[in-house]
Amino acid sequence: MDLDAFLIKISIYAIPLLFAVTLHEVAHGWTARYFGDRTAAMLGRLSLNPLRHIDPVGTLLVPGLLLAMSLPVFGWAKPVPVAISALRNPRRASILVAAAGPAANFVMALIWCGVLAAVVRLEGGVTLNNWMVLMAQAGIVANVVLGLFNLLPIPPLDGGRVLAGLLPRRIGAGLEKVEPVGLFIVIALSATHFIGWLFNPAYRAIGHVINALWVSPIA
Repeated sequence: MDLDAFLIKISIYAIPLLFAVTLHEVAHGWTARYFGDRTAAMLGRLSLNPLRHIDPVGTLLVPGLLLAMSLPVFGWAKPVPVAISALRNPRRASILVAAAGPAANFVMALIWCGVLAAVVRLEGGVTLNNWMVLMAQAGIVANVVLGLFNLLPIPPLDGGRVLAGLLPRRIGAGLEKVEPVGLFIVIALSATHFIGWLFNPAYRAIGHVINALWVSPIA
């Protein structure tokens, strides 16, 4: 990939991806605070300022490499700390705290759908409109991919934490022991293209949604 094309991709994906990973983590923190844990608030992690959440590897390096290789882009921010013992009804609350991040991504994907539907009908400059259309599409894809990726039922991903909370306590505790090697399992699944195969229906659905927003009038 030449440098100009890479920088154009950065300009398109930077804002959607920063908001995707930032609001994902803030949603965890907000939900934890609602259930009584103020750890994230005391550490200043409920801020919408992306600089408070950037992880050099997950927010910068990994997305940059994926962009350079023209692969689907996703990333992560520094995890928001949650003190499970401080939560009211820790078992139920921990499930909702974990689910809040992916839920925030799916809400943001819907918001980007609205942005796309509006932009394609604006009579503005062609260059600005095209850039905004591409950014809205990137926002839809990045948030759906990030939300689905985090719902994989493998600790330490959010889906693993949700599943551990839903299972009987003994089985859930056994699943939680997978956490130290969970990311290696995810990497192995990625290397065997299992995750790509798993996400293919989602990619097709995203394509249908974007096409519908492109050609259908706003209600």
